Amino acid sequence: MELVDCVEVSVDGGIHGDFRGAMRGKPYKRQVTLIERGDWDAAMAEVGHTIGWQERRANLLVDGVDLPQVAGTRVRIGPDVILQITRECDPCERMEALAEGLRAALTPDWRGGACAMVIQGGTIAAGDAIRIEDS
Repeated sequence: MELVDCVEVSVDGGIHGDFRGAMRGKPYKRQVTLIERGDWDAAMAEVGHTIGWQERRANLLVDGVDLPQVAGTRVRIGPDVILQITRECDPCERMEALAEGLRAALTPDWRGGACAMVIQGGTIAAGDAIRIEDS
């Protein structure tokens, strides 16, 4: 996992540099994954660890916004990028390898994050505004 401050996002490839963004034809429902900082912090508190969020292997960490738990909802990041929530991002068995109980701690209320597909590409950067839009 690589942490970056700015990245290109495209309809065809998802997050630049993430091979999963272009996999499995179109529409690919797990093109971009997002997790809320508060949810990750709550899971860490529950398991008693301080593991970096990137170990969740989500593409984007969002802060200050409650991600919708409804497929079809659109999320705008910065001036250009629009993602559409497709489903919950279920935590995998790898989470248990990071910390005992982490998979269970990420399970309730979409705490493990949301999967999305790119509707409109562009550049996003740390600190960009995030807005929930009508679908």
